[in-house]
Amino acid sequence: MRPFPSVPALPFIIFLLLLSTAAAFAAPAKPAKPNLIFILTDNQGAWTLGCYGNPDIRTPHIDRLAGEGIRFTRALSSNPVCSPTRATFLTGLIPSQHGLQTPVTPPIMMGPRAYNTLAEFTSLGEILRDAGYTCGLSGKWHLGDNLRPSEGFSFWVTKPEGSTQEFYDQPVIENGAVRKEPGYTTDLWTRKGIEFIEQNQARPFFLYLAYNGPYSLGPLMMNRARNRHAAAYRDHHFKSFPVDAMHPWQHHNKQFHNQQLAMERLAAETSGVDDGVGEIMATLKRLGLDENTLVVYSADQGWMGGQNGLWGMGDHTRPHGAHELMMQVPLLFRQPARIPSGRTSDLLVSNYDFLPSVLTHLGLGDRMPTKPRSPGRDFSAALRGAAPAWDNVIFYEMEDTRAVRTDTWKYVARHPAGPFELYDMRADPRERFNLYGQPGIEPRRAELAAQLGTFFATHADPRFDRWKSGRDAARLPTP
Repeated sequence: MRPFPSVPALPFIIFLLLLSTAAAFAAPAKPAKPNLIFILTDNQGAWTLGCYGNPDIRTPHIDRLAGEGIRFTRALSSNPVCSPTRATFLTGLIPSQHGLQTPVTPPIMMGPRAYNTLAEFTSLGEILRDAGYTCGLSGKWHLGDNLRPSEGFSFWVTKPEGSTQEFYDQPVIENGAVRKEPGYTTDLWTRKGIEFIEQNQARPFFLYLAYNGPYSLGPLMMNRARNRHAAAYRDHHFKSFPVDAMHPWQHHNKQFHNQQLAMERLAAETSGVDDGVGEIMATLKRLGLDENTLVVYSADQGWMGGQNGLWGMGDHTRPHGAHELMMQVPLLFRQPARIPSGRTSDLLVSNYDFLPSVLTHLGLGDRMPTKPRSPGRDFSAALRGAAPAWDNVIFYEMEDTRAVRTDTWKYVARHPAGPFELYDMRADPRERFNLYGQPGIEPRRAELAAQLGTFFATHADPRFDRWKSGRDAARLPTP
């Protein structure tokens, strides 16, 4: 065998360096895990945003988010109040699975009996933490044990209460202690969100930016707005707020009906949240994170501002309501590298579909929890411009009230004896004409009632099935 010719040491080293450099260029780099920013607002009907057709309230940054991604036109919440819907977004479970039917009560949030209501379930923060993400919360928690970080979050700035008394000079939780925030809390959540992004820009991160605005409830609605938008809305004629006779089912919020000051406050707080969205998006661009960050914008539940003579959410009427605008939430997804811009989807989707869809989009679909099994479906193909196999039906519940919404019909049942509602949503989208009990409609009612019964028989946990004397986990158990 002929020996290899000798090669001088220095040229040989240079040769190896060139070879390794060429190999590095030849092998495609593994794409970095996409970051996730989930912006969730409090009590915000989709109709209050410009991208959903509102002519009065200025939301340029949210509208741009919609224009640069996909906007879902028929996204509905599974419950009309905050704790249950937030738990559903994070776990993929309906209220009668995770147990929260109403807002979590103060003793569960703060004090010696406080505890995390999601402790027995696997939630989004835990899944992403285990997948190598750093997770941060800035904003409203309202799921129990508010002083201590939980559910995979290591960055934790929140508030002690679930409700909002005002947006100025309010108590907040930071570094495990309660302090007073002297400024505007909407701005605080944005600042802390940006701080988290800057601290974690070199690694995959999940920011849960949970604004407690626009809120639009309680005594603050009769206080004048103080943010930079207040003057612009003073004495504005709001075409989008119907001035109508009060509905006989209205139970709370009667003082806000047809009130100019309440309309001005809602508009100013909505635009205040929009400012924060703009700052978050500018931060991503400044740090070079824009292309590789999935940004999702939604609300915990819908809200009504005078339509059909109603103001508020489903727990503000008696009986509890299931009106479309109490259910409809904004739902926007944006990631320039992967989601085509300028698109809408008319799929009928629920917040229980959020978790499986986001996990699949992030490449983590195999980490979707299976115990208990979510009723959630994966609509992530729609984000890429494809058409997922889809059944246009969603389900809704709050204590005694349950509803099924199909592509063309809505049926509302209340345990044990009604009142019942049935609407042809194509002919009557404002739900003005209750067809329940009308001649010839019985086969349709029976079909929808069976569909409703099958869904909850399949998914409801007997511990939390309110139609079968189950308990509400949002309240402390009776001693």
